[in-house]
Amino acid sequence: MSLSPLDWIIIVLFFVISLSIGLVVSRRAGKSSSEYFLSGRSMPWWLLGVSMVATTFAIDTPNLVTGIVRQDGVAGNWVWWAFLLTGMLTVFVYARLWRRSKVSTDLEFYELRYSGKSAAFLRGFRAVYLGVFFNVMIMANVCLAGIKLGGVALGLSPIETLLVASSITVVYSSLGGLRGVLITDFIQFGIAMLGSIWATSLIVGMPEVGGLSGLLTHPNVVDKLNLFPDFSNSTMVVSVFIVPLAVQWWSVWYPGSEPGGGGYVAQRMLSAKNERHAIGATFFFNLAHYGLRPWPWILMGLASLIVYPNLESLQAAFPALDENFIRDDLAYPAMLAFLPAGILGLVVASLVAAFMSTISTHLNWGSSYVVNDVYKRFVKPEASEKELVRIGRLSTVVLMVLAGVVALFLESAMQSFNILLSIGAGTGLIFILRWFWWRVNAATEISGMVVSFFVALFFEFGYERLGFEPLAGYVQLIASVSLTTVVWLLVTFLTPASSDEVLERFYLAIRPVGPGWERVRRSLVEKGIAVPETAEGESLTRGIAGFLVGSFSVYFFLFGVGYLIYGNLLLGIALLALATGGIAYILKRVIAN
Repeated sequence: MSLSPLDWIIIVLFFVISLSIGLVVSRRAGKSSSEYFLSGRSMPWWLLGVSMVATTFAIDTPNLVTGIVRQDGVAGNWVWWAFLLTGMLTVFVYARLWRRSKVSTDLEFYELRYSGKSAAFLRGFRAVYLGVFFNVMIMANVCLAGIKLGGVALGLSPIETLLVASSITVVYSSLGGLRGVLITDFIQFGIAMLGSIWATSLIVGMPEVGGLSGLLTHPNVVDKLNLFPDFSNSTMVVSVFIVPLAVQWWSVWYPGSEPGGGGYVAQRMLSAKNERHAIGATFFFNLAHYGLRPWPWILMGLASLIVYPNLESLQAAFPALDENFIRDDLAYPAMLAFLPAGILGLVVASLVAAFMSTISTHLNWGSSYVVNDVYKRFVKPEASEKELVRIGRLSTVVLMVLAGVVALFLESAMQSFNILLSIGAGTGLIFILRWFWWRVNAATEISGMVVSFFVALFFEFGYERLGFEPLAGYVQLIASVSLTTVVWLLVTFLTPASSDEVLERFYLAIRPVGPGWERVRRSLVEKGIAVPETAEGESLTRGIAGFLVGSFSVYFFLFGVGYLIYGNLLLGIALLALATGGIAYILKRVIAN
């Protein structure tokens, strides 16, 4: 791949714009830690929603989807499409509760919900566990995709790629705080989507591919087109469809799709103007992430099967690239080599934008944990606001360095995806129930986290060495979820609940609905304390109804677009009409209230 001077001008111009935004908002971002990490809790739904979508449009995401399509066909995407259910539960059940909590990070929640030293330990430990360990793993995966793009598009070594891309990202992220991240995300998302759609249309139109009709009828592609797995292939059905929809979405903690909300999604909800803006932001995110964006990546993956039908053809096309990086996810950047000058620069800039938007969010999010939940909480509670901002900027640099080092040891996007899924297996139900069942305590979360981590290590590195027969990934997931759930349930009933004082304070602040808090409600009434009324339209039943309508609407939108692309106009239009009706209902009856 060779970049023309025009391509380089476009890429450099994009870097200049990103840096300029960081510089412009740096003074305001440095006023306080609340401004630096939450933008003063004044952000509108549309900016927050676009930022969430931009963050999940990482440079590794097209690579991941391309790898899935090449290996398991379009239906293989159910391994992440199933997480829509998690997102919709956050929209209609948890977004209000998070915004109502008024915490600075989702980890501060622990000392609002639980009592005693165990709550403080859990907050500090998970700040390091998620903010550093998990966060570095996520960013390393993004850096790996950047390395592959740099090697294919720019001829850069892995270290050269990391030095160029990460240094610019660190500068504007550390200067501008969350406000700078949100504004650059908005611009970067527009560039990323334009580049993705334009690149896909040009690639599909290549003579080698033969346009949309040639693509959909090519023998390398026809058996990859189904939106649902072949139900005669029981292994495929169970692994990519049944288990993700029946188990994975509610049981697994995964960044951006946390059951009960959390991570950078919670950070966006906490920075919203009010509860309505928090709900609107998360709904727009899920609609765009699952319904609007996947098809350009899917089509690119299908087209790559014609040009590069196997790994050997990829290796032959890029002989200078380390063979450890030759995996199916390399096919996406490899296809970009066919783009003409100017457009190539825009597309490379769009992928750089995807890289920077994801990395900047994770840097700010991880740094917020280090500052608010470690440094301010345990190291120096009396630290000034300027000192907290300074520590935030320093931790941003350190996190980026760690991610770059780890990236050099990874091989594929799917490898990291599976590692993160396995480590979080079994803990998701805790994050759902802690809002609606008073009995969940800090020991519940600690035990679930510890067991899931060691079970993941056992399956990843130990069980075959001990002589056990290899197990399919979905079998490992079910075993991990089952064992972890049994352990944390036992621990929950064998350990004391949080103190009545903490439970009552939590209930009065959050106003959770459902029968799981009846004991606390009765206690408050007996003490003569006024119990807050449930807001109109905020019942758990109505939330579940919104969850179902929202989930079906987005899936109908996703499949409707797909069937239109496949040429099935009647079914495509019908599904899009159903999706439009469902979205209109949600906007009028749920978000507007």
